[in-house]
Amino acid sequence: MSDQIRLLVGLANPGPEYSKTRHNAGAWVVEELARIHNVQLKEDKKYFGLTARISMGGEDLRLLIPTTFMNLSGKSVASLANFFQIKPEEIMVAHDELDLPPGVAKFKKGGGHGGHNGLRDIISKMGNNKEFYRLRIGIGHPGHKDKVAGFVLTKAPANEQSQIEEAVDEAVRCIDILLKDDLAKAQNRLHTFKAQ
Repeated sequence: MSDQIRLLVGLANPGPEYSKTRHNAGAWVVEELARIHNVQLKEDKKYFGLTARISMGGEDLRLLIPTTFMNLSGKSVASLANFFQIKPEEIMVAHDELDLPPGVAKFKKGGGHGGHNGLRDIISKMGNNKEFYRLRIGIGHPGHKDKVAGFVLTKAPANEQSQIEEAVDEAVRCIDILLKDDLAKAQNRLHTFKAQ
């Protein structure tokens, strides 16, 4: 039995000035899925985000990029999930991850927010349920916690950006495996991948 995912969320800050910054790595996953499946992400004010629907691994999957700021992501996720009666366990959230280097991506089920404001807000708006899936897209760490805020809101250098994009590309393929097979099989493939 495949792991049922009905909603894939890509975390980002809204606006063109942020679109290429590291903090928007989660949104790149959703944008890539929309591109591959030839669907347009459309603004839906009811859900405070850009949404689309695709069919993947024989499943109907909703895509969502919140258009709220990162620290209010839960407002968007909760409004869509509540409307369509999607449980936290049926949600995957793609987000940037400081603890992984560029070119690495990992799946995870459940867990804390690790200081990520988008995850923190989603957990609180989903009634403190942490059991959603995460797709962690490595962006590296600036080396000191005081530098994190500026680091995530700037663009990665070209070599790191291309590594991040390779990891996003591989992650998208592995989402397909997760939906067709299971989390373990998808993890086996994704967790051994490292962009050159």
